[in-house]
Amino acid sequence: MRRFLPDGFTLSLVATVLLASLLPCQGVAARVFDVATDVAIALLFFLHGAKLSRDAVVAGMTNWRLHLTVLASTFVLFPLLGLLLKPVLSPLVTPDLYLGVLFLCTLPSTVQSSIAFTSIARGNVPAAIVGASASSLLGIFVTPLLVGLIIANSGHGGLSWHAVGAIVVQLFIPFVAGQVAQRWIGDWARRRATLLSFVDRGSILLVVYTAFSAAVLQGLWHQLPLPVLAGLLVVNAVLLALALLATRYGARALGFAKEDEITIVFCGSKKSLASGVPMAKVLFAGHPLGLIVLPIMLFHQIQLMTCAVLARRYAVRRETAAFAR
Repeated sequence: MRRFLPDGFTLSLVATVLLASLLPCQGVAARVFDVATDVAIALLFFLHGAKLSRDAVVAGMTNWRLHLTVLASTFVLFPLLGLLLKPVLSPLVTPDLYLGVLFLCTLPSTVQSSIAFTSIARGNVPAAIVGASASSLLGIFVTPLLVGLIIANSGHGGLSWHAVGAIVVQLFIPFVAGQVAQRWIGDWARRRATLLSFVDRGSILLVVYTAFSAAVLQGLWHQLPLPVLAGLLVVNAVLLALALLATRYGARALGFAKEDEITIVFCGSKKSLASGVPMAKVLFAGHPLGLIVLPIMLFHQIQLMTCAVLARRYAVRRETAAFAR
């Protein structure tokens, strides 16, 4: 049963939401937290740039069919599902939550958990490293473009040039600086996984606290009754189930080996909380940020619990097949 229980980070997210609900930051404190959050996000993308090995990316590009399949699932399949299922999904949630669901659909894949679950399931780990990293890198550019296209067409307004500039300054420039600095600090950054995890999770918790503080002061919990929250859980579960089915059977239809199928399933069905929350802060300034990031927070936990079970099933089946041979 332990694999169904929330992990420590999920409990930290819940505690942060509770803290924002009871002690929301406002006034001078809110401005201080905003500055601290911007610094943490820039540091996060700098460290990601320093950690991502260019040699590993070049070496893994030979399996281009697999990587294109993962990217198509992440940046084409998910947005199409979010738009095509609007008649079914939007009645279950509020307009702002549906906006958050659309944003969720544009996000890149996770890196750490995609690789971890691929490894547990006995999949193609090198391809997972390259595929998930490529998705995360391309997300810096693709996600804002998709947000501009999809959100504008859904009647929520387009992507402003201010938001584009903010993405470049807060995300892209630090990432490029990290890539430039990689020759000096790359090995150090890769050995300091704990530091990157601390910055990663710390920046998310800062954004969540400031976002939910603002949302609470605007009456969040009056706008989010239990039936709506239950509807959001259903929406997330439906999206994940469809993505898992599409990646699994799509990989088989395209003739991929079992190891590659596993990689496609775990890299192509995930959405990154680490990238999503910082991007939401930049892209949705002026919107009810708490409601927009709530779908990805819930999706994060659902995907972890579901993929933990799925990875073990893949592993058991492969061990059984190997023993039978």
